[in-house]
Amino acid sequence: MKILLIAEIWANIKAKNINQTYTYSVPEKLNYITAGWRVTVPFGRQRVDGFVLKVYEGDPNAFEFTLKSIIAAIDDEAWFTEEMMSSAKWLADFYLCPLSQTMSLFMPGNKSRKIAAIYENIYKLKPEYNIDELIEVTPKKAKAQLRLLNLLKSKIELRHSELSANKISSATIKLFKDSGMIEVERRRILRDSYGGIKPDKKNIDLTDEQKAAIETVSSSIKAGENRGFLLYGVTGSGKTQVYIEITKRVRQLGRRAVILVPEIGLTGQIVYEFKRHFKDIIVLHSRLSIDERGDAFHKIRNGEVGIVIGARSALFTPIDNVGLFVLDEEQDYSYKQGEAPYYHARVVAEQFAKFHNAALVLGSATPSLDTYYRATAGDLTMLKLPHRVRGNELPEVECVDMREELKRGNRNVLSRSLQRLLRNTLDNQQQAILLLNRRGYSTFVMCRECGEVIKCPDCGLPMVYHRDGKLRCHHCDIEETPPDICPKCGSRYIKYFGSGTQRLEQALKIALPNAKILRMDRDTTGKKFSHQQMITKFKEHEYDILFGTQMVAKGHDIDNVTAVGILSADATLNLPDFRASEQCFMLITQAAGRAGRAELKGKVVVQAYNPDHEAVVFGCQQDYDSFCKYELPLRKELMYPPYSRMIKLIFTGKDETKVQSNAQEIVNIFDEEFDLGGDSEMMGPAPAIVAKYKDIYRFVVIIKTTELDKVIDFLRKYQLNIRDDIIIDIDPTTMF
Repeated sequence: MKILLIAEIWANIKAKNINQTYTYSVPEKLNYITAGWRVTVPFGRQRVDGFVLKVYEGDPNAFEFTLKSIIAAIDDEAWFTEEMMSSAKWLADFYLCPLSQTMSLFMPGNKSRKIAAIYENIYKLKPEYNIDELIEVTPKKAKAQLRLLNLLKSKIELRHSELSANKISSATIKLFKDSGMIEVERRRILRDSYGGIKPDKKNIDLTDEQKAAIETVSSSIKAGENRGFLLYGVTGSGKTQVYIEITKRVRQLGRRAVILVPEIGLTGQIVYEFKRHFKDIIVLHSRLSIDERGDAFHKIRNGEVGIVIGARSALFTPIDNVGLFVLDEEQDYSYKQGEAPYYHARVVAEQFAKFHNAALVLGSATPSLDTYYRATAGDLTMLKLPHRVRGNELPEVECVDMREELKRGNRNVLSRSLQRLLRNTLDNQQQAILLLNRRGYSTFVMCRECGEVIKCPDCGLPMVYHRDGKLRCHHCDIEETPPDICPKCGSRYIKYFGSGTQRLEQALKIALPNAKILRMDRDTTGKKFSHQQMITKFKEHEYDILFGTQMVAKGHDIDNVTAVGILSADATLNLPDFRASEQCFMLITQAAGRAGRAELKGKVVVQAYNPDHEAVVFGCQQDYDSFCKYELPLRKELMYPPYSRMIKLIFTGKDETKVQSNAQEIVNIFDEEFDLGGDSEMMGPAPAIVAKYKDIYRFVVIIKTTELDKVIDFLRKYQLNIRDDIIIDIDPTTMF
């Protein structure tokens, strides 16, 4: 019997129905390959990359088919650790997606490719030679040789890149090398785009509230407990410093930490703060090149890194022995992956904390209602920071009714109150931040005269404006033609919302011609580090006003910012989504928190068309507890999260009638297996907000359940997870 190495390999291809491993023989030249290696294999008539899940000895003749052989290894070492593979398997099982999708999360790019590592020669004098004696016998005319010896005396080792700077030629190096006096080491150069950050050192006086929070979490970490915490602190209460102090305790115990922020724009600031206290930090996010991320993985794998900081993708590194996971601004929707696999970083971090027996800290001034409810129920430990660290008050907030502005003849996107605030701010040599809330624009129809939004006559939710010129309710599937006049007041000021940052920029230039204005949105932040460069320039007061979309609303801590303006603050209320009020409240509270964070008093102007809505009122009052008391009973009555978990199914296809029929068929089967009105229910099917995209029709079904595992088993039983015409999104952040 002929014994060879056999490998079970998962092909890295996107097809959902290929949900298994394939068996290959391992050629003798690759007999070092073990589980975790990335390889190239033949697959049908093509070559694909794959992941080795298992290697064992076996007889190739024992198979009913002829084994194909692995073609090549992609890397110089195993890419996946055992922990990474276990995590990928859990992700694939929970999110009902192929293992190839979840294993791809742990790679720098979507496809396996060898990281373009950079190496450099390092020159050292061999230990048996005395450098002082060599300098004495060297001829004075041999200036290049003397320079090399004196340099080696002061530096011990010399990088190849330093030769030209010190006027040392390759010929001089070769002379010493050929004589056997110098040894050459080929060393990998590890790129670090954040290596140049040199933060200033300053002493931080902790408040009693911070100390209490730090001690509670640290005690749990020291005891080796897996425990979750909600760090609920008002804007400016010093949550970042709490993260830092807890991380110190983790590092003292020899364990490591993963710190997540929701957006790339916030990465630089938290890295700056952490670098005041730590050196062994690596930063990961999507704007780094694949090779830079590959270098970061190399450092982590080799134990050179104790702290990983980054956006949600920073969860998927080869880091081990983690004692702490932190999600700053845990409520942020950016923690949700917008493409397959549709994971939520909060859910994944909690599971990874269990794997590592680590602490999980969720921090926010406006926690998601899901997280807040879990903390009040005792599932998470609540830690409160109710005061700002500098003892200053929260900013004063004024809410402007934009309907009244219109009645008084002001058709500008800037209210008169906001214009006055901006002029006063600039006169006092202070700065302002303006947020244009674009979420929800171009999806609803509203009367600017009275603020009436066209709603579904059956369920009362806002109807959605589609590109075909129709209004549709995504709950009831009712279709209507948009009115020419307001059905409430008879006004013809019916508006399809769609103003953007460029229009705001024009209005600012007209109202404040001498102001230095900086726009931050997707159009201006496409380049690497553009977020951080903009914030740095704004901090240094090169600009008077920073304005943009939601990326300016949270996380930034700038002493000279005393004024904040929020335009169309209530736009999210008109989304056909049960979280619309929560989004509105959080946006106002977070954006308002950018003002008056130092000694100077802050002032905020909130512009709204529905200023009496509870989300707007409580947001302007920055009263989170009252908002929760208003919102949670509504959620409970309708069995929405946090009183259930949700799954969104999107059915797709080119035949509209067939797509809707396929969706209805699943709804009917579901209703037969689950008691109607019980612990699980389905809503829909209804057209997606973008009901047709690239000739593909899309219908949505929503599942609400208190038995998530049972529903996942149902989806797997009917093989919805391997159908190419169905997208499965567990814990969606949008309804449609």
